[in-house]
Amino acid sequence: MLRMSFLEHLEELRMRLIKALLGLGVAFMLSLTFCMQLWDIIRAPAFDAMTKLGIKDPHLVIIDPMENFMIIWFKLPLVVSLFLGAPWIGYQIWAFIAPGLYKKERRWAIPFVLTTAGLFIMGGMFAYFVAFRYGLAFLLGIGLSGGVQPMVTVTNYFDLFVDVMLGVALVFEMPIVIFFLTLLRIASPRWLMANSRYAILAIVILAAIVTPTPDAFTLMLFAVPMCLLYFVGVFAGYLLVMKREGRKFPWAKVLLWTGVVLLALAGFVYFEVAHYHYHLIRHWPFLKK
Repeated sequence: MLRMSFLEHLEELRMRLIKALLGLGVAFMLSLTFCMQLWDIIRAPAFDAMTKLGIKDPHLVIIDPMENFMIIWFKLPLVVSLFLGAPWIGYQIWAFIAPGLYKKERRWAIPFVLTTAGLFIMGGMFAYFVAFRYGLAFLLGIGLSGGVQPMVTVTNYFDLFVDVMLGVALVFEMPIVIFFLTLLRIASPRWLMANSRYAILAIVILAAIVTPTPDAFTLMLFAVPMCLLYFVGVFAGYLLVMKREGRKFPWAKVLLWTGVVLLALAGFVYFEVAHYHYHLIRHWPFLKK
């Protein structure tokens, strides 16, 4: 384990921050060259929601001449650069904490970087394809029955988009946080499981804050994946504890039972499609006559 003074830690932190910002700068310049294509992707949920609600001529509006420039040519590439630069930022975080780890623990650098960046990107994808679309459709549809015509500004739409995307993406880092709490012996899987009811309560409260709509369905849409991520983090911590104690996890049995469950699920889907004339669709409930 390396020995570093307090000033050396500060110097290391400064160097890592500068490198992370340089990486973000490169990602920002790359995003800047595809601004209009990226904007087409980001505004797609608004147009889809308006079209499904039966709104004629769906579009976003501006009330300030600078809105388009600030959103499309500055804020948009900045947000995209956070997702593009996630692996690089994850590596800089690992490089900063690596001197405080044992040599055998530093071998986890690649899994840490890939998992951290992967969870962050997966959180953004879940927010974009599922959570944000359902929430936006609910919000826009509230006043339609009362004769209210939605007129959404570019700034308000983009701010809501960023809040949901980054909020969900950060929440998806929960397994990493739990793993490091176990690694640093601040918490144990046994303690986390014993207090899981309080964790679930905290997750539901956090989901209520992050959720852009007040309905229970969207709340559960956020809360259920967050609870699953919590238990994934506890499981990762459990694997770490087993490795410390020299024990092995029975992967063969787990994979066998997982395969049995997947085969049963596939058989159920085939039975529904073949005998009851269901067909697969891309959204919930995934089977429809």
